[in-house]
Amino acid sequence: MTPLHTEKTSTRFDANVAAALSYLVGFVTGIIFLVIEKENKFVRFHAMQSTLVFAGIVAVDILLQIVPILGALVVIFVVIPLSAILWLLLMFKAYQGQEFKLPLVGQMAADRT
Repeated sequence: MTPLHTEKTSTRFDANVAAALSYLVGFVTGIIFLVIEKENKFVRFHAMQSTLVFAGIVAVDILLQIVPILGALVVIFVVIPLSAILWLLLMFKAYQGQEFKLPLVGQMAADRT
């Protein structure tokens, strides 16, 4: 399957590559691509979704760490594996050229780009 968003962006990457890279280091790369990509809506959508999703996951992780033992177990056995699966899925969908919207966060990202 050929990626749909192969036009170059202001980052000099193809749009689908830039969108996938916006998930690479979670909200960090999401913020970086939001700052450097001013024009391409597809890349900006994925960068915003990355920022919102992974900042939320970090917040949940911090809140769960407050609960001794049980919180750490939930983080280790639930949050981390689900986050890893979500991370791979979002990078894959972005690389395929799909504007894959997660519930709630996806619409928030679309509204802000």
